[in-house]
Amino acid sequence: MNLIKFALQKPIAIMVLVLGLLFFGVKASKEIKVDILPEMDLPVVYIAHSFNGYTPQQMEGYFTKMYVNMMLFTNGVKSIESKNTQGLTLMKVTFYEGTEMGEAIATVNALSNRSQVFLPPGAPPPFIIRFDASSQPVGQLVFRSNTKTNNELQDIANFNARPFLIKIPGLTTAPPFGGSPRTIEVNIDPYKLRAHNLSPEQIVEAISRNNITSPSGNVYIGDKNYLTPTNNTVKHVEELGDIPIFKGTVDNVYIKDVATVKDGADIATGYALIDGKRSVYINIAKAGNASTLDVVNKLKKELPNIQRNMPDDVQISYEFDQSVYITNALKSLIIEGVLGALLTGLMVMLFLNDRRAAIIVILTIPISIISGVLFLKLFGQTINIMSLSGLALAIGILVDESTVTIENIHQHFAMGKTKAQAIWDACKEIAFPKLLIMLCILAVFAPAFMMTGIPGSLFMPLAMAIGCSMIVSFLLSQTFVPVLANWMMKHNNNHCENTAHKKNWFSTFTDKFVNFLTQLIQRKKAIVSIGLLVALIGGVALYQITGKDVLPASNSRQFQVRIKAAEGTRIEVTELKVKEFLTHLKKNVGEDNIAISSVFIGQHPSTFAVSPVYLYNAGPHEALMQVALKELKGSSDELKDQLRKYYKEKMPELTISFEPIELTEKILNQGTNTPIEVRISGMMKKMNRMYANKLLAKLKEIDYMRDQQIPQSMDYPAMQINIDRVRAAQLGLDAQDIAKSLVAATASTRYTNKNFWVGGMMGIAYDVQVQTPQNILNSKEELANLPLSKNADRPVLGDVATITATKELGESYNLGTMGYTTVTANLHKKDLEQASKDVQAAIASLGELPKGVNIEVAGMAPILNETLSSLATGLLIAVVVIFLMLSATFQSFRVSLVILSTVPFVVVGSLLMLNITGSTLNLQSYMGLIMSVGVSIANAVLLISNAETLRKQTNNAVSSSIEAAKLRIRPIVMTTLAMIAGMLPMAIGFGEGGDQVAPLGRAVIGGLLFSTVSVLVILPLVFSWLQKSASILSPSLDPEDEDSIHFIKSN
Repeated sequence: MNLIKFALQKPIAIMVLVLGLLFFGVKASKEIKVDILPEMDLPVVYIAHSFNGYTPQQMEGYFTKMYVNMMLFTNGVKSIESKNTQGLTLMKVTFYEGTEMGEAIATVNALSNRSQVFLPPGAPPPFIIRFDASSQPVGQLVFRSNTKTNNELQDIANFNARPFLIKIPGLTTAPPFGGSPRTIEVNIDPYKLRAHNLSPEQIVEAISRNNITSPSGNVYIGDKNYLTPTNNTVKHVEELGDIPIFKGTVDNVYIKDVATVKDGADIATGYALIDGKRSVYINIAKAGNASTLDVVNKLKKELPNIQRNMPDDVQISYEFDQSVYITNALKSLIIEGVLGALLTGLMVMLFLNDRRAAIIVILTIPISIISGVLFLKLFGQTINIMSLSGLALAIGILVDESTVTIENIHQHFAMGKTKAQAIWDACKEIAFPKLLIMLCILAVFAPAFMMTGIPGSLFMPLAMAIGCSMIVSFLLSQTFVPVLANWMMKHNNNHCENTAHKKNWFSTFTDKFVNFLTQLIQRKKAIVSIGLLVALIGGVALYQITGKDVLPASNSRQFQVRIKAAEGTRIEVTELKVKEFLTHLKKNVGEDNIAISSVFIGQHPSTFAVSPVYLYNAGPHEALMQVALKELKGSSDELKDQLRKYYKEKMPELTISFEPIELTEKILNQGTNTPIEVRISGMMKKMNRMYANKLLAKLKEIDYMRDQQIPQSMDYPAMQINIDRVRAAQLGLDAQDIAKSLVAATASTRYTNKNFWVGGMMGIAYDVQVQTPQNILNSKEELANLPLSKNADRPVLGDVATITATKELGESYNLGTMGYTTVTANLHKKDLEQASKDVQAAIASLGELPKGVNIEVAGMAPILNETLSSLATGLLIAVVVIFLMLSATFQSFRVSLVILSTVPFVVVGSLLMLNITGSTLNLQSYMGLIMSVGVSIANAVLLISNAETLRKQTNNAVSSSIEAAKLRIRPIVMTTLAMIAGMLPMAIGFGEGGDQVAPLGRAVIGGLLFSTVSVLVILPLVFSWLQKSASILSPSLDPEDEDSIHFIKSN
């Protein structure tokens, strides 16, 4: 009340404060960081270690288990997961919540450096990266050319484009995807080697001796200090061919006699295809504290400058822009804000016939939202999809704040009071109930501050957005609104008569409602008992049958699919299969309906160890495809199912599995590619595989599951080379001699014998590697005829080893040091909770597991359980806090119970609407449900505070409840209709990405409909029943309190 008095006494001061809020709010709106998701601070670190040529089992034995043993010295480690494939170990180290990640990363770095001592010789250092929301790419910078090869584009992207990207504040880039690093190739010819009685090892030694990297010093002659550069490193690539192989002989053999030297690229392990053509792209990500929208906009602004520095035949473009989601969300908020304000104004016009009052209400909404943004910035929050959802929800509550004040002012106008007195009395009358309402709604969202993990990270900005906007809105309704009401609203007898005349239709409705309520009150006990019983049973039943997910199903125009050919398929063959896949895709979705397609085939070059953190493939037989459609007809889920059936018939040799492409899903999945993932772990890999196959058979029996598979490469073709060490020794060889020749023939000397050439326009050092062209060593016989040594006997590989075709693990997965096998599946038109139950039933049907075999459900199921548990606990805490707060305020536990009696009806309304519309209970719809509970309690407090005041005056609970319902029906109906109308566009799911927030709007609308009925009908019945015999005296024990029964009059 002092606040209202201050506002009325110093109206100019209030206007100055409002203008200040607007000025700094608009300034903050331009400066606040805009991101897709809030900062999650996920306690995850990735270690990526590559070493070309090592098998998955070697990577596991030599690298993974050494790292795991070292990481156990780190404090706070929760789990260590690893994937091992050809030439790569990818480890995910997860820490407990609350771990100081700066210290953890420093420890991981130190222990990784310590591990280098125990790793194989020549192993490069690992790449260590912190995983959070910023680790996920927000787009791709694509490089295309009709004349350049992928390898040339790779070099251009790496050395020409990336330096420009570094200049953009807040932007981080991964190495280019799609090409191989520029390399000086020395391609040996096995036939010529045999003709000259040479081995690959001799070629490697000759280059190592004659192309060396060595420092040059100085000589001091006279007054000068001279540099002494030498041509230890050849100046021109062609000069490598002139290197002699032997020392101390005139009649020599040169490199060019047995090999060809080429300025080329490392052995191709992966390709990128953009729209079916080989291209290169760079994944664009933002630094942890940067604004996604700001980074993307600056990149787009810089693109013309980067293009000017590209060769004429190279074109660049920015594709798969993830910032469009936050842009669309911002547009939706603006539209919903404008719509909410206009609809609220329309309700005021419709019910009060007062244009000036409508303008006042309309003005308070944008001021509250802009001020909310200001406080979000002050508290270090960002604008993201969660804070925007909070602001969108806040609009609904803001509708209530000013509307109730204006409506109450009109009621006091109708009493014939003077304008200033009516405004003062009206604001004073509802000041405390409105404060209580605000505290109750804040209490609903307060548990967000106690949530941990992903739910806590997501709900914190939402709760803060609602809280800040609500507090500002409450203050405006107590200060700004009465000031403007005094200045703008008209008050005279003619106005009152006209207003009364215009309200006849609602007065008639109110009279009928009061008669209806009077009749119901006569049977209040039966109605309340049956109503609450039905609501409780209905709520429990609806909760059980309502599907539950972490996020709403997305109906995006983009999708991502993993394509697998037979294990061991060469990358060139996989590429042809992918192109055929694209051709069929165009037939299904329309020739001109694909906006862009991006495919990565095979693995990343070992030089770029960090790349698998962003995109992981198990081998040359795998490809990951991203597709953006221009237009989506129907459901994306139906399209995916259609494609599954089509490719099963047309390309049965391929295995396909759809994966999440939306950034929100990728982050929430935390590395899993499907919602269903089951891990079978144990020390015996064969036993793991056996039970994985049994479980896979069970999951294939579930009709709504799709893409069921064991994703690991378990039977990769191999040529097992078994060296006869005794025979080798007899021929003057040992395992090391054989290995050196094998490396040069089957891989390259890139890691085993480091050698460099400095050249090009930019003076960059490139590797020089000795290798055998892949098209020469193309049979088992050719492998057996590989020359091995420089001694007189000239043995070949077949003389000292047997070569056997066999099968090996193409991938190995580990939890700590224990291996595991994974079974994965996608879902089709089924919620995650039901799927999780069916998976548990399938696991149970396997019977008792042998000792040492463990089964763990991973994927999205644990995240769902954590999320639902946190939300349910949060809602329960909120209700308890509200109950205690109301009890303390009204000094009555019964009044608190009366107010909370509407909650079961709200829950039923929200759940019923979700079921009718086919939506699930998820993060978004749960927000809507919580919001509905808050609004319901707000309306209940408004009605019951009035009823309780009247009851204490009349000592009649029945008449008080009816009169309170009559007085409060208009503001309750006005705000409800305005909120429902404002939420309709969201509930329908207009615009791109609208399906992601539609469940929120639907839950709010369903809850509001049932809330309004329960507040206006059930609540008066409950009040008249429970408060019928309640005392009108205060429970105060203070003898000096006049309202207390212990009050003692002083003489």
